[in-house]
Order: sequence, then structure tokens, then C-alpha cells
Amino acid sequence: MIPGAYSAVPSEQVLRVGVLYWSMNIPGQVAMRKGLEEEARHINDKAKRQGLPSVQLIPQVAGDGVPGVERQIAQMFEMVKQKPDIIIVQPTDNAALAAPLRAANRAGIPVVAYDQYISGGALAAYITSDNHQAGYLGGEYLAAQFPDKQAIKLILLEYPRVSSTVERLNGFLDALRDHGQAYKILKAYEAVEPVGGQRAGRHILLDFPDKGSVDAVFSVNDGGGLSVVDALANAGRTEIMVATIDGDPKSIENIRSGRLTRIDAAQFCGPLGAEAIRAAYAIATGQATPRQALVPVFPITLDTLTRYPGWGGPIPGKFTKPWVARNPVWEGTVKAVK
Repeated sequence: MIPGAYSAVPSEQVLRVGVLYWSMNIPGQVAMRKGLEEEARHINDKAKRQGLPSVQLIPQVAGDGVPGVERQIAQMFEMVKQKPDIIIVQPTDNAALAAPLRAANRAGIPVVAYDQYISGGALAAYITSDNHQAGYLGGEYLAAQFPDKQAIKLILLEYPRVSSTVERLNGFLDALRDHGQAYKILKAYEAVEPVGGQRAGRHILLDFPDKGSVDAVFSVNDGGGLSVVDALANAGRTEIMVATIDGDPKSIENIRSGRLTRIDAAQFCGPLGAEAIRAAYAIATGQATPRQALVPVFPITLDTLTRYPGWGGPIPGKFTKPWVARNPVWEGTVKAVK
């Protein structure tokens, strides 16, 4: 895509790129930042060799929880006032950034969102993990572990404030339905970072104290899910299967050691951050780039551990999933949606 309002390369050779990060307490997001900034260095190395515009990053970190959302709103308004050539943002909340996004639109500053979407205003590009795929992989894996007619007694760890976690939950439930798996949602808790996860873990043990009262937990990310696994494991609730998303090294170790977690649909966080800055650079220099791109996620289980290269990538080749699935082959390709 070459948005008409952004097609001219700025006359100066340094492109000022405002970058609004969400959290530096969620390891996956730290890895995304690392991938973005490493790719920015590669862009600058190439620019120096070929006489192309380089990039100067102007970073800000919002932080966690409601204060982080409020801080990022102020940061984005302030960034618009600074008039960078382009803004990259990892939104803390889908709806909360609509007003500053519209302010950027009015100022003629293109905005690239990554990881999460912004509802309201116009984005120049949106780069995210294939979040529906992430949830779907967890759902199809759990469906393969239970007889179809056995209603899985299920707890959800959700976060309805951002698009990625909503898409993950939708993908998970879609997979259960597509595979004809009966299930019963016992309760849903909001958890997306360690404090929320600790709180959810305590409540689960209070609400469902008996062994066998819960079959499985689906967590929309490791940021909150890891604390829940710790709480359940420390309480001896080893009968519970956990499906989660992100690929945190601690979660991978839980899979390796048989500590509740059975599958983690891992993001390629480094490549995701790199795709974001590549898209921003293309837009700022008038090159074509997809308006939306989905980076694949990888299903880590005990049987696929050796195939996963880690958050930094590279994305591996296709393989046949070692469990029964409607789509038996996993393929790791970045998809241009539009």
C-alpha cells in the first residue's frame, strides 16, 4: 500500500520515528522491541551504504494497567505535537487511542500499529501475530486430548481490552466447535500480566478447591498465565491442563518438565517488531507495503519443542502436527491480508 497522503520521501535524510511501546514487564513485548530496534539498525546500515534515508527512533514506554493506558494516550498526543515523520505504536487499549490516532490523521502523520489494533481513526498499516491461529492451535490440541462427548470443564483467562487477546479467545472457541468438542466454561477471569495472574490464581483455587473440578485452563497470554500456572502447581493441582499463548521461556520450561502447561502457541516476537519498522520505513519512503500483515505463531508441545527456534526466529518450515487436527500441517508464512 502507498497511502497518497504519505507518498513523498521527506527531503531530510533522517526520518524521525516515534515509537510508543506498551510494557517492559511482559517479556514477549520486550522481545518485540528488541526485534524492532535491531531491524532499525539494519535499515540504517543499509541506508548508509546506499545513500538512503536513515531512521531515528523516539521511544516512549506506557507501562502496565490503567495508568499505562492513560499514560500512552498522553504520550501519543505529545508525539503528534513533535511532528515525527511516522509513528509506530503498540496500543495498550483498542479504543482509548482513537482520539490521538485521529489527531495524527489530522496532522498528516502516518501511524503503524503492531500487536494490537486501534478502533477509530485510520492506520497506515497494522502488523500483528496471527492471533486467531494462536487460539485455534490451543483449542484443537485440547480437543485432541478429550473424547468429543466429554464436556471439558474449562476456565478462561481473558483480556477483552485489546484486539489480539479477543482474537485469541475467539480462535480457541472456534477450534473447539470445529472439532466437535463439548465444553463448559466454568468461569472467566481477567489476567494479562503477573499481578492480574496472581490474583486470578488465588481466585481459581478459592472458587474451585476440589481436584477434578477443572479440566483445563486457556490463557490468552503468558504474561498472566504463568502466575496462574505457578499458583495451581504450588497447590498440587497437577490434573489441570493449560493451553497458553506467547512462548515465554518459563512457559516452555513448564512444558518440558510436565508442569501443567501442555501447549503454548508462541509468537515470533522479534520478527513481529521487525515487520513493524519495515512497514513504517516503506510508508515513510513511499514504497508499497501491505496494509495488514499476520506473522504466524508456533505450537510448542513436548513433541514440537525441538522445532521452535525461540522468540527471535527465524520462522521454521512447515511440518505435520503430532496430534489429530482438521488442518494437519503447520505452515509458517507471513500473510498479507490486504
